[in-house]
Amino acid sequence: PDLSAHARADGGMTISVRRMGPGDIPAVVEIDRASFSLPWPESSYRYEIHDNKASRCLVAEDEENGVVAMIVSWMILDELHIATFATQSEHRRKGIGRLLLKSALDQAREDGARRAFLEVRESNSAAQAMYEGFGFKITGRRPRYYRDNDEDAILMTLEPLEAA
Repeated sequence: PDLSAHARADGGMTISVRRMGPGDIPAVVEIDRASFSLPWPESSYRYEIHDNKASRCLVAEDEENGVVAMIVSWMILDELHIATFATQSEHRRKGIGRLLLKSALDQAREDGARRAFLEVRESNSAAQAMYEGFGFKITGRRPRYYRDNDEDAILMTLEPLEAA
């Protein structure tokens, strides 16, 4: 699929979505560290880009700010597992995350995915609301999933995976 999608985000930014490359890793690691209390190490992103055949890594960028959001997902048989997904805090609530998630779901559907799933912190109601807007449903819970504070993870599933 064409991953050089362009769209105007809320607030007038023109956002492009494309595959993550090695040159994006510093910006992606910065977004990850600013967004999560348990960020991935830089080596994990290098592995996802270079070695993990199941990995689907995308970034959203705009001309002025560079990379402002990222998503890493894994295509396993006919399922897409969203592994990590974040937007720079100053660019949240502008539609960038929705655009990036839509691109990832569209790519997965074209690659044969029939469902998508993810884990999200129980306290992250903003993310849960965005996922619900795409049709994800709460399908389970992983007690004490997050090591930093023993918070539960909410499992969410989108099935069937249709046009987002």
